[in-house]
Amino acid sequence: MPSHPAEEQLRHLRASLRLRKRPEDIAHLVQELFTALRITPDPATATALEKAAAHALSKVWHGYTSMREDFARPVGARRQLGRAAALFPSLPPLPGDAGDDPARIEAVIRRAGEEIGREYGENDFGMDRLNRAERTEAGIGELSKRQYNKRFRLLRRMEAKLARLLHEQRRREVVVTGKGALAHTLSYEEFAGDPDTAAFVAYLTARGYMRSVFTNGRQRRPYDEVADALFQRLRAAEERTNWYAVAHVHPVPEVLGHLSDDELVRLLVRWNRFLREVAELLEDAWNRSSSIEPASMVVRPGHDSSTWNQAAQAWSTARAHWFALMTELGQEEVLDRVCPGKVPRLMAADVAYWHRRSGGGLHPDTYVWADLPRPWQVLRGEEECPRSLVETVCARYGVDPVAGGWTAPRPVAEPAPFRRTPELVHGVAVADPLVASALRSAGVFSGKGQRAAAAEWL
Repeated sequence: MPSHPAEEQLRHLRASLRLRKRPEDIAHLVQELFTALRITPDPATATALEKAAAHALSKVWHGYTSMREDFARPVGARRQLGRAAALFPSLPPLPGDAGDDPARIEAVIRRAGEEIGREYGENDFGMDRLNRAERTEAGIGELSKRQYNKRFRLLRRMEAKLARLLHEQRRREVVVTGKGALAHTLSYEEFAGDPDTAAFVAYLTARGYMRSVFTNGRQRRPYDEVADALFQRLRAAEERTNWYAVAHVHPVPEVLGHLSDDELVRLLVRWNRFLREVAELLEDAWNRSSSIEPASMVVRPGHDSSTWNQAAQAWSTARAHWFALMTELGQEEVLDRVCPGKVPRLMAADVAYWHRRSGGGLHPDTYVWADLPRPWQVLRGEEECPRSLVETVCARYGVDPVAGGWTAPRPVAEPAPFRRTPELVHGVAVADPLVASALRSAGVFSGKGQRAAAAEWL
């Protein structure tokens, strides 16, 4: 059994799977974990961890960063529940976290609705309210029309709030999964059974959670030299490694090759379900932004670019895991028949301008996407998108379908060099947290074209 200090570090690492800690801070926690367990890492791992942990907040900024260390959480229904408790005194007391629990909120709405003769979902203010005779028949004749209307309106607003809360919770889950895959779903026992597995999963997840940088080039790859050093430790102790946990975040053939067919199918079912959920979000955002031009994917007024880009990121992550699992299971014939394409993000006009000004242009993948059926139509069986069609469209625009990840899992990339996490203001890197806070408060870099100019001179 781990010693008490090791248990503490493992729980901190497990908690980080739902937070947005910097990779440097996770590297520092891994060092503390190894120290608590009296593990002396090999020289390569020790050097990589020290290189990253040298920039940990506790050593540099004494725990201060201008960036939030959590994903944005939806506002719960605490205020509405408090109002319901005042208007419906017979409601049982609720714990403090009930405002974030949709099941408890719905139960309150239903229970309170019974007291005023209202069924759940009856929200039409003109048709669903009870008149005086109906209130008397329902046993609430002593309740004035004004007091009845007040309670009816509250429950109607609570149902609308519940719908928004469910949507935002689902959207947050999409964001977290899109960035860090399924790491956050691991139980503590799965995560902490092997310290080296825990260290690798926590660090790679933190790398995946890094914010996008405003650039006209490629974003940083999550798998860097520190992650690779930790992965070499898993290779050296493969019998002890929890490869199933590792596959939640790193679905390369070497990892999936250690899994049983049952474990592969379990992961495939989860990713298949998630793909369909994300496809629904993409379709909804597409339908609400009817003027999206597929051949350019430039944001226009009225586009819900936040929802689209979050869903596109999640689709990319889920699709990559799905392709890797299908290939490992030998289900190539499925991909021959159903090969949904990639989904690009919507690009801000200032980024598009920066690309053109620097001599670049649209990525060829955008043209491939534009010529293929929409992914949600493919998953529902409304449009056919076999692998042969994807290969034909890729050839039309000079795109390698395998290297580009269109028809097969992407080739395993070389580890990226470690670079410290920058402080960002609207995606633009600045000198330090104090400068970032000042610029963010002043609203700098938030206007159209300002970020591109700032990125050139910072």
